[in-house]
Amino acid sequence: MRRMTAFAALALAAAAVPAGAQPQPAAPAVSAEAFGAALANANRDADRARDEFRHPAETLAFFRVGPDMKVGEYAPAGGWYSRVLGNYLSPRGKLVGLYSMPEEGVRDAAAAAKIRADAAAFAGQVQAWTGRPVAQTGGLSLDAVTAADKGSFDRIVVMRMMHNLMAGNVADSELKAMRDLLKPGGMLGIEQHRAKEGAPGDYTDGGKGYLRQKDVIGLVEAMGFELVAASEINANPRDTADHPEGVWEMKPSWRTKRAELENLGESDRMTLLFRKR
Repeated sequence: MRRMTAFAALALAAAAVPAGAQPQPAAPAVSAEAFGAALANANRDADRARDEFRHPAETLAFFRVGPDMKVGEYAPAGGWYSRVLGNYLSPRGKLVGLYSMPEEGVRDAAAAAKIRADAAAFAGQVQAWTGRPVAQTGGLSLDAVTAADKGSFDRIVVMRMMHNLMAGNVADSELKAMRDLLKPGGMLGIEQHRAKEGAPGDYTDGGKGYLRQKDVIGLVEAMGFELVAASEINANPRDTADHPEGVWEMKPSWRTKRAELENLGESDRMTLLFRKR
């Protein structure tokens, strides 16, 4: 009951207009019942232990993800959020795995081919994970966007991946491509490992996994978005965010097996919502 009460309050907060802001269209209905069913599905049994740290229902409610939307998930990787979204979105909705431009960054031919293969296989993988029909799912590399794709997405979510865009020097082109996919007024949700505000530039260039919140906001706004709201849903003040080997010293990776980090949970994270402008 406490979880659903918090979820409902968060959904209302997500719909609120910040002081001094121009009135915005009403936020779409999010479904607490659908989120509850999505998280309880047996296909998430191996994922559920991370829910207390990742707050998937609250996070997606903050991103104003309605069940009937077309949602892009950037860099789905192992599918932790894909399984949530695949369970949550209705038959009228669509989940699309978005993959980076294969020819960008420092990639050889084999790496580029794997990106294209992963995009092609995404719909079948989601079906295997969740039973969601292939017709309600898709995969798309950002160099293969068509005129029909542009302006057709309600939401795009980027979950703990901004550091890779920064480290690969592809953040500007990838964000611009995602902006092109969104409808007018469509929204981009970002969850990202958060560095301390005073962290040095060499620590916050993406290689350690942590980025400063103000740097992420500035970058995304420069790419044609406006910040709608920031949330502390995924904050963890116990994370000092200064680990020599980066965020991977925290759980679930726990790379260095430092005893003092074992019971601290996952990283401190920013949770940001932007609107295409």
